[in-house]
Amino acid sequence: MRPPPDIVPTLTEVVGFSETAPVAADQASPAAGARGANVMPLNVVPLHSLEVDLPVDLSNDRCGPGAADGSLTVGAFPIDEDELTQRVLLDVQRQIDRMFEFRVRESVGPAFARLMESFIEQTRDELAATLRDVVRRAVAQELARHRSR
Repeated sequence: MRPPPDIVPTLTEVVGFSETAPVAADQASPAAGARGANVMPLNVVPLHSLEVDLPVDLSNDRCGPGAADGSLTVGAFPIDEDELTQRVLLDVQRQIDRMFEFRVRESVGPAFARLMESFIEQTRDELAATLRDVVRRAVAQELARHRSR
């Protein structure tokens, strides 16, 4: 097993499991009988058959009783580290994207409002100047026609 990457946060608490996975009998799938007789229901599958030894610092006093002397057994379902890393990084990326979008909207919104006000003011000034020029030319042309008669 290779060491975890530096960019992945480490687990700070250890959760202990009982010897067997508790599943109520009424939660069993109705299709369980159709799968065959060689399938054991989950409520009798011993967890030690599913355990994976993970590198965990058991000296942390927040791990619970018995953690300091190493008597606490860490068990978990089989984990593909690359898949777990990818899922965690994808989740973090989504959160970063949402926060980034929120912050950009929060900070850029007022800036865009100021730019739009400035743009509208400049556009009105340009339009007014263009309109005055067009009217001035039209009046000059009309006066030139009246003088030539």
